[in-house]
Amino acid sequence: MALKYYHAEPLANSLKSMLPLKEKGLAYESIYVDLHKFEQHSDWFVAINPEGQVPVLDHDGTIITHTTVINEYLEDVFPDAQPASGPLRPKDAVGAAKMRYWNKFIDEHVMNYVSMHGWHRLVGVIARNIDDGTFEELLSHIPLPDQRKKWATARSGFSEADLANATDKIVYALTKIEKQLGETAYLAGDSYTLADINFFAHCGAMVDRMFPELNVDATYPKLVAWRETVKARPAVKEALASEDRTAPGLRTWSGDR
Repeated sequence: MALKYYHAEPLANSLKSMLPLKEKGLAYESIYVDLHKFEQHSDWFVAINPEGQVPVLDHDGTIITHTTVINEYLEDVFPDAQPASGPLRPKDAVGAAKMRYWNKFIDEHVMNYVSMHGWHRLVGVIARNIDDGTFEELLSHIPLPDQRKKWATARSGFSEADLANATDKIVYALTKIEKQLGETAYLAGDSYTLADINFFAHCGAMVDRMFPELNVDATYPKLVAWRETVKARPAVKEALASEDRTAPGLRTWSGDR
């Protein structure tokens, strides 16, 4: 069994699928893809993932992409490799359904809206520092049309209306999750699952730094307590300490590109 994990900084999607690998104690080859040098759009990487996005899991030559799919694949293929706290996907049908509900909610109603703010503040800075000719050349190498549009929008700046709508979506998600954590210790119940990993990676780990105006510590105390519990896990500490080449002033906003 050989696992290779192609990833960027331990944030957002790259963190999301790194955490199950660490939690399950799976040995893997870590292959860093430098997003700041646009390696995700280079010929060598597009040959691995034609969509030109990280992360990617290579399991004995089988390529798995998209983090929610990667994480469930790891549960399917390595069901007996689990942290001491229990399986990352509940073994009963109801528990698994609850986990998938929260994963779907986070994938559809959290990730993209947090990402928009990140692109506006971080990727926009990077994009505007590239001269016009070079930028057009870089765009031509991005496989996905939506990603090309996203880069172009980041360069010009997302509209205030879109950013405000994204913030509203985030506030709704935080309120919903705060309510859930008042009823159960973790999102899908009383056990730590892939749903907690998903939200932690995309928002929970850094929401207070990302959105200081939301006064997260005071407004969402249960979420903050949950975040500290997750951060204390040895696997999470190990993942967060992995390679990060982001300029220190931009680390809050790093994400997949």
